[in-house]
Amino acid sequence: MLLLQCIVCCALLAIVILPVQYRDPLSMVMSYPPQVIRRVEALPQYQGKIRQCEKAHIGRKIVGIVVLVAVFATVAYLSGCRSFGAAFRHVFILLFAVNVFDLVVLDWGVFCHSKKLRISGTEDMDEAYRDRLFHLRGAALGTALNLVVALAAGGIVGLVG
Repeated sequence: MLLLQCIVCCALLAIVILPVQYRDPLSMVMSYPPQVIRRVEALPQYQGKIRQCEKAHIGRKIVGIVVLVAVFATVAYLSGCRSFGAAFRHVFILLFAVNVFDLVVLDWGVFCHSKKLRISGTEDMDEAYRDRLFHLRGAALGTALNLVVALAAGGIVGLVG
């Protein structure tokens, strides 16, 4: 059951992220390598857009964390977890699987190599887009955030269960 949930969560991530990013790479610029962000900030056609993207990015992250806590607490509970420890482990494993999928498939596989995800004016920055260490650091940060979400979801299940 946990393996199936991991697969579904990875598929949902790809379905949610990829169409948005392909339609408008600039919408996710705050998740791009710093060299790319600096170039975009310097390009006249994007003046003022970075600040808008940054505000939206922070807002999405905060809302996303709250929603993830609720969704994954529910998933853990419906999966039979009734204690903090069981729910924490269940949620952390799910999120860790999604994080690894995001790093290996979406970041290193798709993002690093897809020319369609290049922001106009940065097409010559292949090395920056392919900065595997940047993506690995992002995954490490993601793991820390996953820990927070798993702790909160485990706490909710512990209180309810």
